[in-house]
Amino acid sequence: MPAARPNTSDRDGEPFVEVDPTGRFGRYDDLLGAGAVKKVYRGFDQEEGIEVAWNQVRLRNFIEDPVLINRLHSEVKLLRSLKNKYIIVCYSAWLDEENTTLNFITEVCTSGNLRNYRKKHRHVSLKALKKWSKQVLEGLEYLHTHDPCIIHRDLNCSNIFVNGNIGQVKIGDLGFATIVGKSHAAHSIIGTPEFMAPELYEEDYTELVDIYSFGLCLLEMVTIEMPYSECDSIAKIYKKVTTGVKPRSLSKVTNPEVKAFIEKCIAEPRARPSASDLLKDPFFSEVNNEDETEDPDALHVR
Repeated sequence: MPAARPNTSDRDGEPFVEVDPTGRFGRYDDLLGAGAVKKVYRGFDQEEGIEVAWNQVRLRNFIEDPVLINRLHSEVKLLRSLKNKYIIVCYSAWLDEENTTLNFITEVCTSGNLRNYRKKHRHVSLKALKKWSKQVLEGLEYLHTHDPCIIHRDLNCSNIFVNGNIGQVKIGDLGFATIVGKSHAAHSIIGTPEFMAPELYEEDYTELVDIYSFGLCLLEMVTIEMPYSECDSIAKIYKKVTTGVKPRSLSKVTNPEVKAFIEKCIAEPRARPSASDLLKDPFFSEVNNEDETEDPDALHVR
């Protein structure tokens, strides 16, 4: 069913440029973000009176790629089935055949993604970094223990989102996620090169690739530097990752507890702990998620 044309009752306020088929959600014209496949606009849920993110994929750009279109459909179906406080909520989804767009409405986090948030707030306590890390791991544990198991495959700080007013982070952008069976094995190469585990390149991996990516997310949180930023091409990143060369920024982590924890996450697959194991690690002994409010302008940590 095509999306209705703008017919907003708020004639004196900011007009919607598009309304969903039910009339509940409206889309404004301003972009929150844009990627290779989709654009994310500011939207509004008229029923609940809250701002939302209106994700829109122009399918005509990918009409010759049925695999990608099927994957996007799967993302939406997957998102709508997930219920966890550390995973972005999907409220609605539909295919607009007239405009050949796939649309889905998700919650919007107040402070954008973790990469930009961390650059903005450069003085963050170790306690805050541990709290964010624990929340990401709780989201990963939910995905990995889901039946069937879900591997994110593209976890990085640009698709972890922040509600800065309460110090809460959430995993989003499950577009590359894959559902695997009881073997927990997957076989396609996909993701962001700087965060991809070595075994991903070998096309034989499990959900532990997300733990590797998480370890590099923590490294970026600590150093405010992209892993492997010393490399000027994907080929050079690939060579370092597959030969076991660690990112140069790891040497900048002077806190031995943090460095040891990161190294545990990016170890060889057989030595890499699960999300459930890491949540029991003494690294998180003083972290309590229930007290999520955190002042970002605390002590600087390296």
